[in-house]
Parts: sequence; structure tokens; C-alpha cells
Amino acid sequence: MSKSMWQGVIPAITTPFTEDGQVDHAFLAKHAQWQVEAGCIGMVPLGSLGESATLSFDEKVAVVRTLVKALGDVPVIPGIGSLSTGEAVKLAQACEAEGARGLMILPAYAYSSDWHEARAHFAAVARATRLPILLYNNPIAYKTDFSAAQIVELANEFPQIEAVKESSGDIRRLAGIQELSGDRLVLMTGIDDAIVEGLAMGVTGWIAGQVNAFPRESVVLFERARDGGYAAVKELYDWFLPTLRLDTIPKFVQAIKLTQQMVGWGSERVRAPRLVLEGAEREHAVRVIEQAIKTRPEL
Repeated sequence: MSKSMWQGVIPAITTPFTEDGQVDHAFLAKHAQWQVEAGCIGMVPLGSLGESATLSFDEKVAVVRTLVKALGDVPVIPGIGSLSTGEAVKLAQACEAEGARGLMILPAYAYSSDWHEARAHFAAVARATRLPILLYNNPIAYKTDFSAAQIVELANEFPQIEAVKESSGDIRRLAGIQELSGDRLVLMTGIDDAIVEGLAMGVTGWIAGQVNAFPRESVVLFERARDGGYAAVKELYDWFLPTLRLDTIPKFVQAIKLTQQMVGWGSERVRAPRLVLEGAEREHAVRVIEQAIKTRPEL
């Protein structure tokens, strides 16, 4: 697998639900195809934005199956997250069997593991698959933090680790990883409102959130910033930033699904324990999204 699989905009796709709370596979397929038509190069289902923790094992496998069928040659790279290492191993194997082209591996949910434990979890999943791996570091969400040295140690042991999604929010980590690994790893970010900064620090891939509602704008933002730096993209970034910041609030899933609903590409339905935004939180999000729609640039 070439490292080009990781270089570009890859949606962390939301999981759509029908009115009776089931996964809406018909919309999932259509939504993914729309994002690829806008220039996205792959699809990451079953991440935190995909409400993975609320999906059953069988639902996760079915999501991967739907996307592989809908997207053909476009890589589907599911998130591998679960409460136990054993289930993560089984999920990795099931996703590979369904035709996934890579895996985004994250620490086990709920239990905040130390390096000794996190390393063992990661190694068990990596050994269970032949697929290329994206190592996902998001200590804010998962309470387990991989340092630059630990990331590089894992990459040295497992050659199939091709990329790292560094989402600690500390932009300095990117320089630290490069210092230790050279160009061994493709650097990616999963933070919408740090994409331009990340590109300046060597990121070449973006696992994006608001791309679910604004795919073309996301791809153009990425390409202009990659090719021309901050000056080339400042006007577009200024327009997009308030909406991108909705990706980094605790209720980012609800906010991004609300954005989708307001642009006519989805529903804000979420699975409990999440509930749709209401009150002041909703008013703020609606205000931001309405302004983005009203002032949407001609690209």
C-alpha cells in the first residue's frame, strides 16, 4: 500500500440513523459518495464522530460493508476502538474481511491505560491484520497519550504503521515526531480548526469533521493551504473557522450533524446517551452555521 492513501482530505464520516434509531445505510452510501465527488480521497467510519462507542459489533461491520460497496476503489479505513483488546482484534479482522483498505487504531475505550498497557493493546491489534495502520493519538477524548517517542517506537516495531493522526491539540508534537522519525510516517491531523497550522508543520492528511457538511470547501481549504500556505488561504479559513471550531467542543457530534441537517445533507439524529443540542448551545451552533451558509464563498 502506498502512503498516498493518507495524503489528502479523508472524512471521519458520521453514522446516520433512521427515525427508529437504526443505521441508515442508504443515506450513508449516498453521503460518502458525495464527499468523494468533492475530492475526498478516502473514508474513515467508526471514529468518535461516527459514534462508534454506541454501535454494536455487527453494526460496525455492516457500516464498513456498506461503504466498501458504495465507494469501490476509494479506501475505507475504519476506526478500531472497543472496550477490550479481544474485541478490537476481532473487529480489525472482520473489517479486513469486508474489504477495508486500512485501519485507524486507537486505545481501548473507558479505561485510561499507561504506556505498557496501551502498547500491548496496539500490538495485539496490529499483529491481527495485514492492513496498513493509522495510529490515532487523541488524549483529549481517550485519556491515553502517546508521546512522539512512543509513536516512533511502535512504528519501528510494526512496519505497517504508515501514518499517525496526531490530535493532542499541541502543534509542537508534529515537529517532535518528525525529529525522531524523519519521513518514515505520514503526519495527519484530526482537528478541524488546526488544519492550516498542521499543514505548515508537515501534515499531509486531514481526517476531517465538518467535511461531512462542507466537502468542497474542506478540500479547497486543504489544497490551497498545502500549496500556498496561510496567505493563500486566509480569506477562506477566516470564513470557515467558526464552523470548524464546532469540531472541537464536547458535543461536536451533535454540532456537525446539525450542520449537515442545515445544509440539507443529513439529519441531526444521534444515538443516546447523546441528545440533540438545545437551549443556548443550540442557539450558538445555529448562529454560526447560518452565518457560514449565508456568506458561503464562491469557489
